[in-house]
Amino acid sequence: MEVIGDSLDGTTVRNRKPQKKQQKVTEEDSKQSAALDENERHQSSDEPAPLKSGHGVDKKLKGFTEAIEEVTNGDVVDDRFNVTIRVQFNAATVGLFLLSFLTRFYRITHPRGVVFDEIHFGKFVSLYLKNTFYFDQHPPLGKLLIAGAAGAVGYSGSFEFPKIGSAYDESVPIFALRFVPALCGSLLAPIVYSILRQVKLGRGVSILGGLLIILDNALLTHSRFVLMESMLLFFAAFGILSVLKFVQARPFSVRWWVLGSLTGCSLTAAICVKFIGFYSYLVALYIVGRHVWLELPDRRKSNVYIIGKAVVQIALVLVASLAVYLGCFYVHFAMLYKAGPHDNVMTSAFQASLEGGLASITKGQPLRIQHGSQITLKHTHGRVCWLHSHTAVYPIKYSDDRGSSHQQQVTCYGFKDVNNWWIVKRPEKDNLMVDDEPDYIEHGDVVQLVHGVTSRALNSHDVASPMSPLCQEVSCYIDYNISMPGNLLWRVELLNGKESKNKWHAITSQVRLVHVNTSAALKYSGEQLPDWGFNQFEVVADRRQYTIDTIWNVEEHRYTEHKDKKEVLNKLLTTEMIPTEPTTLSFWNKFYELQMKMLLHNDKLESHMYSSEPHEWPLMDKGIAYWIDGNSNAQIHLLGNLVIWYSATFGIVLYVGFLVFYLIRRRRQLFDLDPAAWNRFRLGGEIFLAGYLIHYLPFFFMERTLFLYNYLPALMFKILLLCFVVDHCQQAIRASGSRSKLVLTIFRAILATWFAGVLYFFRRYSVLSYGTTALSADDVLGLRLKDTWDLIVHKP
Repeated sequence: MEVIGDSLDGTTVRNRKPQKKQQKVTEEDSKQSAALDENERHQSSDEPAPLKSGHGVDKKLKGFTEAIEEVTNGDVVDDRFNVTIRVQFNAATVGLFLLSFLTRFYRITHPRGVVFDEIHFGKFVSLYLKNTFYFDQHPPLGKLLIAGAAGAVGYSGSFEFPKIGSAYDESVPIFALRFVPALCGSLLAPIVYSILRQVKLGRGVSILGGLLIILDNALLTHSRFVLMESMLLFFAAFGILSVLKFVQARPFSVRWWVLGSLTGCSLTAAICVKFIGFYSYLVALYIVGRHVWLELPDRRKSNVYIIGKAVVQIALVLVASLAVYLGCFYVHFAMLYKAGPHDNVMTSAFQASLEGGLASITKGQPLRIQHGSQITLKHTHGRVCWLHSHTAVYPIKYSDDRGSSHQQQVTCYGFKDVNNWWIVKRPEKDNLMVDDEPDYIEHGDVVQLVHGVTSRALNSHDVASPMSPLCQEVSCYIDYNISMPGNLLWRVELLNGKESKNKWHAITSQVRLVHVNTSAALKYSGEQLPDWGFNQFEVVADRRQYTIDTIWNVEEHRYTEHKDKKEVLNKLLTTEMIPTEPTTLSFWNKFYELQMKMLLHNDKLESHMYSSEPHEWPLMDKGIAYWIDGNSNAQIHLLGNLVIWYSATFGIVLYVGFLVFYLIRRRRQLFDLDPAAWNRFRLGGEIFLAGYLIHYLPFFFMERTLFLYNYLPALMFKILLLCFVVDHCQQAIRASGSRSKLVLTIFRAILATWFAGVLYFFRRYSVLSYGTTALSADDVLGLRLKDTWDLIVHKP
């Protein structure tokens, strides 16, 4: 089914004479395109050309007059509100879809066990179906779609996905779980075909592009399991196709509005699958910006029109994007209303809003902090950890020969522990008990924090911290009687004091503790201490107060008990309680907090034996083992089609070589391409080359464990550029002269031989994509073309 075909509009407005109007609209579009080509030729070409006036305007006016005459004709009705959706089948797109569908869905329920990252995404899907909160660094759309498909067939989420290779039980609908990724993978080939047609490539080369998507083993493998990349690629590719159609549509027509909305929705859906979908958004912005830039020389369009159109374009895409992004998280929060294993990543207030969450632990605890309160202080944003101390002290000297205070260590510990408890004390009071009359702590008050187990007070001084020398050390003060007095005073600053009328509350109040003597704020630094600090996280005092790592909140709270204060405690506990019902947070509060956590929660994955670096990807130096059969060497291993990957890499080099050659020649006033061909060469190449670089280069600057599948979005653009280069070579050969037919025949013979190699490699290595063929040790070693390919042999 084709809604994104070669030159067909997916949405049109028609009157009762559809054939006549379609013909005239086509003529008008042709006239507009010719006028823009003429204008672009003068602006973009290096050839000197005289300024022509009147000709394009006359044509434009003529087309406009024809349109007016048609509308005012007596037998035509006003159809402004009569919108017809036209869907047309296209043999190429249907054929590519069916072929892709067959390759992706062939024996899709094999293996009947957990494959690679299905261990993670499968758990997330199960938690959706059990309405249990989970935390993931990527947005939820991909998991939501899979959960929707699994829930539609009655799956309850009972399977635990314990480890890679674990056999699925009968309750798991394997086909439903893998259906959405496989469907998206099947749709990618016809979309790539349509993108190539949209940039005016020939039908044959466009079909070749779709076939290369189908015949790449890495794309095949990733489309067959509960993984995210096939959905990411589908939405990104559809968004690129939509924006190419959007910039070519008649401004402010129904089709223009629909395509603009589709562009925003599709590109944002890619972001909602994985944040790296934002790179496709950047490519779309480049396409729109390039189109606006090429419109600027057209003096027939006023400044107001050009600026207004650009603003409306941006607003249309942004509104659609916001609707999709917010809607995705609205559904996410609506489904996950129960506490789960990941909710401790969130703030205490967020946890308390979940059914069975922190509220069930803290209910009945005092709400307001006062002198004598026993509290645990949780780091609010980023890593989950609690302010902690223990009897161990800082070493006398660090590894870099810097000296320390040798005071008691203060750290941030990622688990609940008795050493996380502190007592809030007024400096002028000697006891640590609650008074007969409550002595509540408010914004701006100065307090001391006494460690509950060791009874030493929180301290800071002008001594460099162990891992962050630009910050101050934080310790629990020990009086060594060596003229180092304790600096034990901390000022309470409530960041959301308006909500509690400047009263310090447990759970909800976000507090910054500022050291009175040095004006440095208590801060989680993010650095991990060595063995002497038990590999816990460093806490420092930083004069740069206004960072999110200086924000803490009280999670658990109780009053210091004393046998003589029972009546006071009973009175307090009956009047100042944390609500027994779950805390109510608005959607916007939850949304903001989750976005911050997703962006800041940067747990670094440990080094993985199948991880790889970006410079290894273009030539596929390393794959990834996904699954292996326990009874044979049958296995699933992520490897791309070596012929496609190498030739596509060569295609990038070839395009850049052509571009440099043409630019130098044009600088010498030697024009090998006519203006239309030159503009076409730049348009497609710039888009696809820009798409490749935008999706590839950022990984060189990421400090995280990376895998070969991170390269798949860049691979798609690399394949598009390869097809563009093949088409350009054919065009160049046709224009080469009298022997062009012979040279073209030779070129096509080489192309046919190369494509046979693509087919051969796909067929030979499909055993590693499907995992259905039992392999001997010799078979596996025969597939190992590179020493860096870690194929698994565990059976003789």
